[in-house]
Amino acid sequence: MQALFSPGSLITVAGAVLTVIGSIAYLTDSPNLSLPGIFYGIPVLLGGLALKSSELPPARRLTDPTLLRPLRDLPENESLSKLLADVSRWRYGQKAHLESSLEALKLWDEDRPPQLESIEEIQQDNDYGLRLLFDCQGVPYQRWQDREDRLGRFFGPGLRAELSQPDSAHLLLTLLTTSSSTPPNSPPPPLPSRESRPHHPSI
Repeated sequence: MQALFSPGSLITVAGAVLTVIGSIAYLTDSPNLSLPGIFYGIPVLLGGLALKSSELPPARRLTDPTLLRPLRDLPENESLSKLLADVSRWRYGQKAHLESSLEALKLWDEDRPPQLESIEEIQQDNDYGLRLLFDCQGVPYQRWQDREDRLGRFFGPGLRAELSQPDSAHLLLTLLTTSSSTPPNSPPPPLPSRESRPHHPSI
């Protein structure tokens, strides 16, 4: 059902309708409809078919969009919010969601790229997160583990990544914000200056 309302499907249907109307108008000697219908309908139809051939549907969203909206809209969760929006829309001309990111992380296989099947919003210890389920038969789990520390930093500041493997063909990547904890590698607080230190008169 979802595929019926994709942009590629809607453009294909619009092109087909225009072409049919133009053809009928041509056969019934109605030049005012036949010329625009055929002139616009055929290119739109061909464009829609081209989109359909390179269509990548959104990842299945497991969480009601309204459930964690207040948490998702917090400024510290902007990176995850953008990631969710990116994989929740139709893509064209790509083999998989997050294609450029996975290529940069060396987690890509040209013949069998990891396919994002579903995404779930979670709340864990007052932190917001996303749980992504990949079909990753083309990329060994060990390679993902080798990049676990980098995965969190790659998708946004203040994120940490957790990996698990529900079965041999799938991988779960959990990305969590760490807003409630001190960011890693943060400098220690400065010592108070001499002027600001309390003065205790000697007795």
